[in-house]
Formats: sequence, structure tokens, C-alpha cells
Amino acid sequence: MKIETPLPCPVRELEHVEIAMRDGTRLAARIWMPEDAGAAPVPAILEYIPYRKNDKTLERDHARAPWMAAQGYAYVRVDLRGTGDSEGVMVDEYTPTELQDGCDVIAWIADQGWCDGGVGIVGISWGGFNGLQLAALRPPALKAVVTICSTDDRYADDIHYMGGALLGDHLSWASVMFGINTLPPDPTHVGDRWRAMWEERLDGSGLWLEKWLRHQTRDDFWKHGSVCENFADITVPVYAVSGWADGYCRSVFRLVENLPGPVKGIVGPWSHRYPHLGAPGPAIDWLTEETRWWDHWLKGHATGIMDEPPLRLYLQDHAAPQSHYAHRDGRWITEPAWPSPNVTRTALALGADGRLGGQGDAALSIRSPLWVGTQAGKWCSYAHAGDQPGDQRREDAGSLVFDTAPLEADLDIAGDACLILTLQVDRPVAQVAARLVDVAPDGAATRVSYGLLNLTHHDSHEHPEPLDPGRTYTVEVPFKHVAQTFRAGHRIRLALSTSYFPIAWTTPEPVTLTVHTGQSHLDLPVRGTDDTAVRDLGTPRAGMPLDVTYSESPQAEWTVTEDRDTGRITIETRDHEGGAHIDTHGFYHSAEGQERYSLSPDDPTSAEGEVSWTHVMRRDGWSVRTLTTTRLTADSDSFRITARLQAWEGDTRIRDRDWDVTIPRTLV
Repeated sequence: MKIETPLPCPVRELEHVEIAMRDGTRLAARIWMPEDAGAAPVPAILEYIPYRKNDKTLERDHARAPWMAAQGYAYVRVDLRGTGDSEGVMVDEYTPTELQDGCDVIAWIADQGWCDGGVGIVGISWGGFNGLQLAALRPPALKAVVTICSTDDRYADDIHYMGGALLGDHLSWASVMFGINTLPPDPTHVGDRWRAMWEERLDGSGLWLEKWLRHQTRDDFWKHGSVCENFADITVPVYAVSGWADGYCRSVFRLVENLPGPVKGIVGPWSHRYPHLGAPGPAIDWLTEETRWWDHWLKGHATGIMDEPPLRLYLQDHAAPQSHYAHRDGRWITEPAWPSPNVTRTALALGADGRLGGQGDAALSIRSPLWVGTQAGKWCSYAHAGDQPGDQRREDAGSLVFDTAPLEADLDIAGDACLILTLQVDRPVAQVAARLVDVAPDGAATRVSYGLLNLTHHDSHEHPEPLDPGRTYTVEVPFKHVAQTFRAGHRIRLALSTSYFPIAWTTPEPVTLTVHTGQSHLDLPVRGTDDTAVRDLGTPRAGMPLDVTYSESPQAEWTVTEDRDTGRITIETRDHEGGAHIDTHGFYHSAEGQERYSLSPDDPTSAEGEVSWTHVMRRDGWSVRTLTTTRLTADSDSFRITARLQAWEGDTRIRDRDWDVTIPRTLV
């Protein structure tokens, strides 16, 4: 990363500021602003998230926030209620209390002497979600939004469910938050009350996995905070950002298509990261791009940003299959609107002989071994080793596949493929996983995109119905959006399977799926040739890095093993965030997560997942440690969650709590 130094103006940092909410609860903020903002007020940019402004995000914030402040903004990083140094307890994502607090924070910022009254909100992931949700509430001072790696649809396009299928990342993410919710405030900022605040969190945050798993359909629980319920609620300008390896790229297209106000979108090759930290590369000079946005909407400067096409996409070239990429070859393209006039929907029939683009009607059946999915990576990639899909050849061996002939010329797609499938199943609950694969001349198979559908949801995510075995259904399976070049000489493959664990939890029983080829086709978004020049997005820049010493470097590992006697497959991941000592204020923190997913190849009820997180924090003579463990299993009727929370102050264990919960399956 290129470092921007010196900054164009002196920056003042306020390490800890408390903001009183209407019920008296005080939220903690860290604020950067131009040194003279008190005399010459500036617009403000809010980032409002639960990830601890004093330690866990400080290294990232320190390279970003002072840079933005030096461009003439107050950058305000606020810990949500019950997180970091803020008072209270956080009991779930995006609660009405969280959103009301956000409106109150925006009003407080606008009323400060260093603010000129205009506020923007920015955030990645959680902060991208609540930025959209707050915009829908229309707080008067909020003038513009930047939402990164977020969604407008909490049920159909979030880390919980995809196509009505329960995602393995549902367990993973609930476990991440289970660990974060055990962490105390910093005694340096809140004084002796830290212990009471900590114990309130340990006893009050609850087991979020249980709350989420009690809502297996698109009910009011998920509709809350889903701005797609009424896009017209958002009238302020929105810049939406994601990456193809991220879990949230689809929402960029829906926002560009449906928001009534000014909107822009950009999707790169990246995983779940800010674009100036984008991996796989190329990363871009996002802070300059973001500043152009704020300068236009918060300062009224003529930056030209709204004169450019509303949607910019990274058209990826072929890449050999790997479970981790540092860089993806390709080029930037732009679209004048979405849907784009450059894209033509093109149907490829499923041929009776296995040809994609072929002919003939046949009834072809598949009952996939449950190891299909072990090379799928994660629903949401964090650019960690192993979390992107590996070579699909073994996956394809357990699937029903349809291949084109070798392409005579390069073929570009941009957008969302969709599979129209006429089928029968032999069980009342079934799912289909559909993969779009780039097959190189040497046979190497790279997954380009995929879609999932819980077939009981074929008419409605809100009111699923059991399937009638033997009845014929016609369903639509939407794919994740992507922009991709298939090279001449390559084949395009459609691969269908009846399971995709651990991305999707297994069905209650093994399922045989029968496809009627003559009534099925793959709808591809084929993009025509376009020679439009695209502005260079530059090399990443940021402010000076924070002084951090790592006693243990961040590490990520991913292994897949198979018991040759039993056939049982086990996937294990390790994510160590590193042992970070923040030199400027003598604070140490570390976190390590371990995930384990396992199942037998022919028994869906053998599937299990277990996730643990260990967190350590200390300074001087103060130290805390927490360990959280969550295990999910299921039989044909119910899910079972067992969980444990342990917390230590020094060597003294002060909490040891257990959960054992059974929740009925709702056609999942």
C-alpha cells in the first residue's frame, strides 16, 4: 500500500468521547477532525459498528480516518450500545434500539460546533447494513451514504439463508458475535465501572444462534431492516460497493436498479474488504474515490463523480482453480444502467445427452454424495487461505453436469445467471445447488458462480410448502452476479447437486432429483463487445499506519480430511487475528477462531458444525480472557444447539454458562 504522507492539514484526534442517548445510555466515540474544525466547521462522516473503536478496528481506522479528516471532514467512529466502550447490552443485530441510537448520534454530530450540520454515513458489512437502514428512517442531517459489502435483504441475501437454504455461515457468524459480545470495555476509558458493564454483557447478550434459528422463513424478524421492503424510503444518495468473492455482491445491482435517488455502484474482484485493502487484487485508490463522493454531496464541489456511468464492474478473466487468490486478471467495464442495454439474456437448453445448449428430452437423475461442497469455500470470503472454491472436478463427479462444446470465441457475461429447472424429487424436503463452471482445455474446473434453492421455497420464502414426491415442478434458481470472460476453447459447465455442505446445511433425508431436460434451460447474461474507455481507479492510498507490534502474526488455515474407513469428511479452519500490542497505549489483544464441519457421505443427519473463539485482552496488571464454543447438529425433525461461555479475569473464572436448545426444523 502506498502511504499518503504528510497529510494535507493537521488532524486532531479525540480518543474517547461519550454521547448520551435519549434513555441516558452513553455511547463511545473516537473522532478525528481537521485541527481548525472548531473555528471552521466541516461535514462529518459516521461509522457506526460493534467492533471496538479502541482496539479491534483501530489499526484499520488509523490508516483511514485521519486521511479522511485531512480532506476536510470529521470522522466519527462510534461503538454500538453494549460494545467496545459503550454502555448497555447488545442483544441482536439491527434492533430498533440500535437504529434509534443511530438517529440520535447523527443529530448529536450535526449539532456539534465542529460540524457544519451535514453528515454522511459509511460502513463495511454491519456498518453498510445499518447505513442503509438509517437512511430509510430519514434522519434530517443525513445527506449521503456509502455502503460496502452489505445487503438490502436480510433473509434472502445475507449470511443466514440463501434461496431458503440454511447457510453454514449462519453458525459461523453467530459464533463470531458470541465471542465479541463477551468482551469488556477498556478500564482506561470507563474507569472502575468496567467490571459491572462487562458482567451485564456476559449475562444479557444471549445466544444469537438460537434467536436466528427460530426464524427459518422470511417473517417479520427478517423483514425488519430489509430496505428492499420499500426502496422508496431511501431518498439520499447511495454509493454501493462489493466484490465478486464477497457474499454481498448481488445487493449492489438491486440498489442501482431500484433506489429512487442518486446511486452509484462498484463491484471488484474483492472479498469482504474495503476496496483500498481489496483482495484478491487489484485494490484501488478507494479513499480518493470516496472523497470525491463526499465532496460532491457534503460540500457541493464539482468532482464529476455523478457524470460517470452509475455502475462499474471488474470483468474477470479465466483463472486456474485455487482456494485463495492474491490477484485476479481482468479489466474494468462500466454500465449505463441496470439492467444494462449491453447485456442480452441468452438461453442454453439442457440437452438429453448432457450437452449445455443441446437438445432432446430426457429424465436424468442425481443423488449426490454429501461430500459435494467440500471444495466450495465459504459463502463469504475474507481472503483467507482456503475460503474460495477449489478445483471443481471432484465436486462435478458427484453432480449432474451439462457442458457446452468448446467455445469458438471469447464469451463475456455480466450479471445474474438463472436456471429454469423442471424437476421431480422423492422427498418432501429437498434442495438443489447449481454451479456455473469454467472448464479449461486441460479439464481444470473453476467455479464462476452458483445458486441455491430450498425447493420447498419454490413459490415463497415466507410460506414454504412440503414437496409432493413424484410431482413435477418448474422452479427458478438465481445465481450470484458475476462479470467473467470464458475464453475460446473453454467449455461452460452447469453442475447440479442435491447437497452443498457446509455452505448449505443438509436436508433431513437423502434426496434423488430428476431433471427433465427438454423443459429446462440456463439463462446467461451475455455481454456484448464494448470499447468504452474507463477511468483508472489508481493505486491504494491511506494515512500513516498505527504502531502495532505483533507477538504472533495473523494466520489462516483450511484443511479437508477424509477417513478412509468410514468415508467421513471433515473440514477444519483456523483464523488467528494475531497477537497485537498497540504501542501507543500499551493495550494487547488477540483472537483465535476454529471451525469444524463434518459429515458422512450418505447420512444427512450426521452433519455437525462446531465453532470456538478465544479472546485475550490485557494492559499493565489487568487481563481478561473469554472462550465461547457453539455446536450445531440436526436429526430429521429438529436442530440442536449446545453452547458454552467461559470468562476469566486474570486467573479467576467469573462465568461458566451452558446452553442446550432444540428447535424444530421448518422445511429446511
